[in-house]
Amino acid sequence: MDDATHSAEKAIAYDKAGRYDAAIYFYVDAANTILELVRQKKVPPTFRTNAEGYISRAEFLKVQRTSMVSSNIKSEHQVNLERAEFLLYQALDADEAGHVSEAITLYSEAVELCLQSASSCDADTKIKLRQLAKRALDRAEILKESVEKGKVAKHDLSLDLPEVPADELSHLKLENRSPGSSSSGSTKPTLRRKTTTDQGGDNRLGKDELEVLATTSTINGRQYVPFLEVDLKERFAYPVPFTDRHGLLVLADKQRQRLSKWMRPNEIMQSPVIIEQIDSGAIKQTVVSDCSFIASLSISARYERRFGKRLVTSIIFPQNKRGEPIPNPCGKYMIKLHINGVWRKVVIDDLFPIGEHGDFLCSYSQNRNELWVSLLEKAYMKVMGGYDFPGSNSSIDMHALTGWIPERIAIRKESKDFDADAVFEKLLTRFHQGHCLVTLATGNMSQVEADRSGLVDAHAYAVLDLRKVLGKRMLLVKNPWTHLRWKGRYSEKDTLNWTPELRQALNYNPADAQQFDDGVFWIDYESVCHFFDVFYVNWDPSIFKHTYGLHAKWSAGVGPVKDLYTVADNPQYALTVKNTNGSSAVWILLTRHITDKRDFADNREFITVMVYKSGKKVYLPFDPKPLMEPIRINSPHYLCQMIVKEPGVQKYTLVVAQHEKMHTIYYTLRVYSTAEFRLQKIKVPYTSKKKETGEWKGKTAGGCGNGPSRETYMYAFFLKYFIICYFSSFHNLSIQPVGIG
Repeated sequence: MDDATHSAEKAIAYDKAGRYDAAIYFYVDAANTILELVRQKKVPPTFRTNAEGYISRAEFLKVQRTSMVSSNIKSEHQVNLERAEFLLYQALDADEAGHVSEAITLYSEAVELCLQSASSCDADTKIKLRQLAKRALDRAEILKESVEKGKVAKHDLSLDLPEVPADELSHLKLENRSPGSSSSGSTKPTLRRKTTTDQGGDNRLGKDELEVLATTSTINGRQYVPFLEVDLKERFAYPVPFTDRHGLLVLADKQRQRLSKWMRPNEIMQSPVIIEQIDSGAIKQTVVSDCSFIASLSISARYERRFGKRLVTSIIFPQNKRGEPIPNPCGKYMIKLHINGVWRKVVIDDLFPIGEHGDFLCSYSQNRNELWVSLLEKAYMKVMGGYDFPGSNSSIDMHALTGWIPERIAIRKESKDFDADAVFEKLLTRFHQGHCLVTLATGNMSQVEADRSGLVDAHAYAVLDLRKVLGKRMLLVKNPWTHLRWKGRYSEKDTLNWTPELRQALNYNPADAQQFDDGVFWIDYESVCHFFDVFYVNWDPSIFKHTYGLHAKWSAGVGPVKDLYTVADNPQYALTVKNTNGSSAVWILLTRHITDKRDFADNREFITVMVYKSGKKVYLPFDPKPLMEPIRINSPHYLCQMIVKEPGVQKYTLVVAQHEKMHTIYYTLRVYSTAEFRLQKIKVPYTSKKKETGEWKGKTAGGCGNGPSRETYMYAFFLKYFIICYFSSFHNLSIQPVGIG
């Protein structure tokens, strides 16, 4: 009977949380256990009534499972009351912060909304609205009186003169005054680079860097400006529901086929919340092809719950005074994402695509009334151009969510560059220290192989846990679809390998798992190396004591298309590391800014960073020889990892390179290090220039004289050239051939 009681308790808990799939399973399990006990005459026949009640509830939930629409949604007047209350709370916050003009505006709008709604609602709601209106009006009058008496500075009030609409990119303009000067006028917020190393001078971004960030703020035709401190004062309260000025997101084909209408949470939920209890198991992917993003969101949520570091909840706004995201009855939300080199603000409304059965046609939380999954997905899909997402990989998506350093570890069993044992030990140690987030991805698989293994072709999976127990190396993995699991060794149907000792060590019951497919499974590391293609790992940047980054532009017209023979025109940087710790880790991350959906879907720009032991300008890619063989990849992120073992000051040259330079690129170069360092752009050392132009032709063109006419020049072979000589002093000369035709 204990088993039946246990299943019933779990069923009720899942039922209350809105986790219908799990609730159905445990209700049925409890009912079957009771009926079997009745059959064996171990409990009285009256217990059959309990079993029938559990079965009835399970059948009801099967119907409810397909619909997220509450049968008891709020009336329009209730929604207006909540909106007025939110206006009042936002006004109180502005009032407390001393923003008088904003507070008066919000108080006034709250009063107006209350009076409008009170004219046609029930008596109880009317009383609440009038009380709210009186409270807002009284405070607004006090503030206005204070202004008139001069108790509040005049510059705090801009109520009489409306502000001219301004492009948000104007916030990126650098102040044209010295850091020590002051001005009585208002100033725009200044964007500063994030750094924890002493580079000397001001940490404010330069004009060229601001231009880079401004240019790459326009993504898929929409602006996503860098997130500044002033954005913490973003207005979220409005008397009418907020609607995104960019309109509805483009839908994927499967969404369009099933769409009934776009709806707001207060139209389908009784009491919407952002996060009741953050839970990776509650995340469910539906018809949007964004498995990499959902896998990234799953492990971010699990990390936050395990370590208490707010990876997810800190990027959703509005927030209360404790920094917790709160639902907004006015329908406006702001999400902070790390895109194109910096944190950027993404503003969205709360309209979601809903199917004909009331089901979400986007990813959602299976915990009843929670919005965080749908909001975060909508914000990221907006930046990516719509729900018709072309696909990505988890390290890119994780970087956007968390800003953590992305690394790609290709799983190549036969390659000498892949040390399977070392990779597992590193991930195991760092994972449990909270230093990294891990996902897996399959490569291209035949349908036969996919059916046999239970894995999905070219699909991302979240790694929820890594364990080393009883000599076994195991990974707990989740399919973002929340169904369809691994069928090989250590699957829920593997009766051979799941020994009682292993079950106890991993707290896992294969029998329970067989009845309820939630997409979560254990798999051994050897099978991972055989069936999966790549680990995507994102590292916590706080494990590095020092970091510094810069933003730059590389014009397509500068230098040759390919840098096989010269890198003189490539962007170059001097990296000076002060190694006093025996050995120091230095990671170099190059991020190419992407502003177009087509570029993201079909990325043909192959980038890399070549590292030389020099600290001076490099002209030939092979002289001196690079410290590590550079690999050009068509990912927005390229990570170079070094261990500096030589003591003292070590100097390096970083050269940004491409496979074939066809377009102007914008990029961010960021260095992370456990030792102090300086990063500076290398300037051309030559100050004088002389150009000589000529050509070789006819008999002077050279070649073999053994031809029919013994005169090669008759083949009309001409070699034209011009040579540029750069002089830095009497002793230094650089001769560079610029064009050959």
